[in-house]
Amino acid sequence: MRLEFDDVSYSYEGKSAEKKRKGKKEQAAKAQWGNAPDARWALRHVSFAVEPGEFLGIAGHTGSGKSTLLQHMNGLVHPTEGQVLADGASLARKEVAAEVRSQVGLVFQYPENQLFAATVFDDVAFGPRNMGLGEDEVARRVEEALGQVGLPFEQLKDRSPFSLSGGQQRRVAFAGVLAMEPDILVLDEPAAGLDPRSREDFLDMVSRFHAQGATVVMASHSMDDLAARCTRILVLSEGEVYLSGAPCEVFSDGERLKAVGLGLPSPAAFAEALRKEGFPLEEGFFSEEQLADAIARALTPAAGGKGEAPLS
Repeated sequence: MRLEFDDVSYSYEGKSAEKKRKGKKEQAAKAQWGNAPDARWALRHVSFAVEPGEFLGIAGHTGSGKSTLLQHMNGLVHPTEGQVLADGASLARKEVAAEVRSQVGLVFQYPENQLFAATVFDDVAFGPRNMGLGEDEVARRVEEALGQVGLPFEQLKDRSPFSLSGGQQRRVAFAGVLAMEPDILVLDEPAAGLDPRSREDFLDMVSRFHAQGATVVMASHSMDDLAARCTRILVLSEGEVYLSGAPCEVFSDGERLKAVGLGLPSPAAFAEALRKEGFPLEEGFFSEEQLADAIARALTPAAGGKGEAPLS
């Protein structure tokens, strides 16, 4: 499935503001940044597409519009202006939005807070049952989804999700989305609040899902996570698209990112600091391993390096 945002703008202008305008002859002025939540534009003139099979990262400071953008992807909210299209059909049509909700799995921040059922099985089964699937198919999907997130089906299926650890609860919530077998997985800060080991394990699961052919969209405050896993990154600032491109393109200008409250991934920041100090580091965008190799080459005379770092 291909999702396209066509000049999308979205305002949190609420019912109270709408009532105040009734009877006025002139239309109220457009909401400005920093106004009350019921009169705020969260997205402005956003146009881009989510291509099948890509891993798209969404970056931006707090309040830049990331969460609002993600909620448009399965029709949870609809644009105030513009349109969102799924394979060319507008999500403004109810039948299209209903179909998209079964194909676009949205995982909120702290998804474990949305657990509600008496058993792990029933919680994971909620989505497939809402799709009208038979119980045999539901059971197959629940068992498979729990396996995908590394949880033992037989040991946990009859347990209360609230008796599990926080990390296990998040996996159960994630399994509930995977059980719907979505074409596109949309995640809003999926590793928020996890310890470093659990964070890596969870993000590795997401990467495996992408490697199996699914499309993934992930919003994150971590530039390291986005740089390491995404094929393309969209940077939002004040609800507008500020930058878009491959990680090497987006992270090529630290000053431009700093202007909107973002930093560079750790390896890129370290490489930039080395170059500013005069270290003869080749140009390029590096992972940790690639940066270590580049430093070694610079320090090795046989490779054309000076044999020592000119740092004081």
